[in-house]
Amino acid sequence: MTGRQRERRHRRTGAAVVAAGVMAGVGLGAGGCAGGDAVAGDAPGGDAVVELHRAADRLVEAGSSKARTSMEMATGGTRVTIRGAGVYDYRKRMGQLRVLLPQDPAGATERRPITELLAPGALFMKNRGAGVPPDKWVRVDIRTLSDGNLVTGGATDPFAAAEVLRGTRSAKFVGRTEVAGTGVRHFRGTADLGAAARKASEGNKEALKAAAKGFATAEVPFDVYLDDDGRIRKVRHRFSFVGGQQKSPVAVASVTLLYDFGASARVRLPDADDIYAGKIAEE
Repeated sequence: MTGRQRERRHRRTGAAVVAAGVMAGVGLGAGGCAGGDAVAGDAPGGDAVVELHRAADRLVEAGSSKARTSMEMATGGTRVTIRGAGVYDYRKRMGQLRVLLPQDPAGATERRPITELLAPGALFMKNRGAGVPPDKWVRVDIRTLSDGNLVTGGATDPFAAAEVLRGTRSAKFVGRTEVAGTGVRHFRGTADLGAAARKASEGNKEALKAAAKGFATAEVPFDVYLDDDGRIRKVRHRFSFVGGQQKSPVAVASVTLLYDFGASARVRLPDADDIYAGKIAEE
């Protein structure tokens, strides 16, 4: 087998086992997205839909931030939550998250945290397990993921989460509140992943296009909280996802919390020699 063939096989296998690692043994069955259509409305300072289309640009202007993520999959009385924390550079489209997976199906102690590096077109994972040496990284080509890495990695890429809002079809201003002590404006609406893909940055176009085709529905209900500078402080998406060993759609709620704008967000991608090229066992 040539080196190129091994790489192609590795990409396909890697894409499959990310989902397997996140969803293995969860026992989730049928599910779907909740939420109805929002009515377009005006927000203080302008139209809600127009402002949400620009929310990702406000993050680029901010440069970087710290981030916390939470992804909950629930159906049939089973609920699993995956949490992450790290930093993100919106100008370079790169980030680093430490992701905590839930207990394994046997109820053993929590799995070791997975370090994830987010980069344009690629996801790198360390401590992936499943036969991967602890000092090696697994690389996944995001273009091979049917959800554009909005769900599969167990944490939604913060900038991809923002760019979903570029596809906002309808939205309304709910009111003012606070997130982590910061005054924010709460909006509720629905975005279309196909429209988001057409307006997204080059690094996310193909990923969001894949998600529009791969999800059970391209419509994504959301709640988002913007500060007075138009920056996202918190966004909650509700996806309907089919992946891993699941035969029916699974309801997924992904929450991204952004704070400490301007924080140092240096991300160093692994060298080629540090990337695992062998076969990855499914868990």
